[in-house]
Amino acid sequence: MDNRCLLFFIKNPEKGKVKTRLASAMGDEMAVKLYRRFLLEMLSTLNRETFLFYLCFYPENSLNDLKDWLGDHYLYTPQRGENLGERMKNGFVEAFSMNFKRVVLIGSDIPDLPIEFIEEAFHSLKEKDVVIGPSFDGGYYLIGFKDKTFSPQVFKGIPWGKKSVFEDTMKVLNQEKLSVHTLKRWRDIDTIKDLQNYTP
Repeated sequence: MDNRCLLFFIKNPEKGKVKTRLASAMGDEMAVKLYRRFLLEMLSTLNRETFLFYLCFYPENSLNDLKDWLGDHYLYTPQRGENLGERMKNGFVEAFSMNFKRVVLIGSDIPDLPIEFIEEAFHSLKEKDVVIGPSFDGGYYLIGFKDKTFSPQVFKGIPWGKKSVFEDTMKVLNQEKLSVHTLKRWRDIDTIKDLQNYTP
């Protein structure tokens, strides 16, 4: 049995709640349309793979809206926690409680992420304790652990949304003495400039 699990962190595409930096330049309506398109492109990629993945949705009360849009054939689970760090930590805790051995988490701002990156992430966890994919904006687009080396500390005290997220996370990983596999740097699409560089 495959012991891999992908946590796909998504938001309900509501006006004013997604892609706010893009919305400030192009309006809420267009930002929501883009977010929907990004999410569908990523689902199209994930649907071709063999590993199990969960749609980890936010906010917690948006399940019916998402099922109306995407259908009820996916595995849905709510994101739980007061901030992004808590929600990610709780996602891993829940997945490991279901006896998955290698768990990888991605966001929904990376529509052109090659599936090979996710496969590389899972494969690296056979040898390394942690895998992380840095993004050009100073954050990261992917993080993964194996069950025996999961560290909740990685999600505490990080200034989410700042340019030092990847650097601060690496400091914690080093303090925890965890071996890390670093993926190729990739681009989140958060701003107009990011969008201009994006070629689907």
